[in-house]
Amino acid sequence: MKILALARASPQRAEEDEESGSKERTGLFTSGIVSTREGRRIALFFTGRNHAGENFARVLAERAKGLAPPIQMCDALSRNLPKLPEKLEILLGNCAAHARRRFVQVTPNFPQECQFVLESLRDVYRCDAEAEEQGLTPEQRLRFHQEHSQPVMDALQAWFLAQFAEKKVEPNSGLGEAIRYCLKRWDRLTLFLREPGAPLDSNLVERALKKCILHRKNSLFYKTENGAEVGDLFMSLIHTCELNDANPFDYLTELQKHAEELAKNPAAWMPWNYRATLQQQAGTIRGSA
Repeated sequence: MKILALARASPQRAEEDEESGSKERTGLFTSGIVSTREGRRIALFFTGRNHAGENFARVLAERAKGLAPPIQMCDALSRNLPKLPEKLEILLGNCAAHARRRFVQVTPNFPQECQFVLESLRDVYRCDAEAEEQGLTPEQRLRFHQEHSQPVMDALQAWFLAQFAEKKVEPNSGLGEAIRYCLKRWDRLTLFLREPGAPLDSNLVERALKKCILHRKNSLFYKTENGAEVGDLFMSLIHTCELNDANPFDYLTELQKHAEELAKNPAAWMPWNYRATLQQQAGTIRGSA
């Protein structure tokens, strides 16, 4: 998303940086974060100079102490990783869909080899879908994957290693690069086999980022950094409503109607519980009448 104030300042800033010899970041980025803690989905968007990992670090800085290490699911870009002033353990997983995409791209040149990889990943995704259909808890889902998906992933890893050990694949070929990508990140790609609740991919946040693209198409740009922050705030509220099956327009309207109650008790006016709060207030009014 463009921010005109930053875009206009870039040439002057670049000239100053050239004179001082410093290298200041000039790119603009929009980051998306989707939290799934306790079954609630919360979307957060950030637009500005910062990379995704830096924005994620801002969120983690507000995290209550004593909580279990969070699971971060993202693609393999290094700028997605947070750098924190204090050491904080993070369980990092990498996206299986991104890994799968690399084999899809080279399928025309290596049809048989890619078919084996894609079918193996298909079986893992089927297990995950079955676990969701059965309504398994994170711990039950973990055991289900360990029973059904672990053998598939072990066989896939053994096949990857055999391609290089037996010199069946040129390491610098398209297939070789796809295999090396997976082997290098194998622990992160298989986090779902060790940690309860670890997702297979980052598709949830990839879909959330499409909201940013739609917003950019409709509004074109922000004028200032403050405008971008306000826009991100409303985009976060609106998409969080959508993730929790709430009507965004109705939600924002009720927040304005009940501004005083909202200020006193914000926790009661979240997208997933504001309707229950409204019903409770209606019952109290009828009871007092």
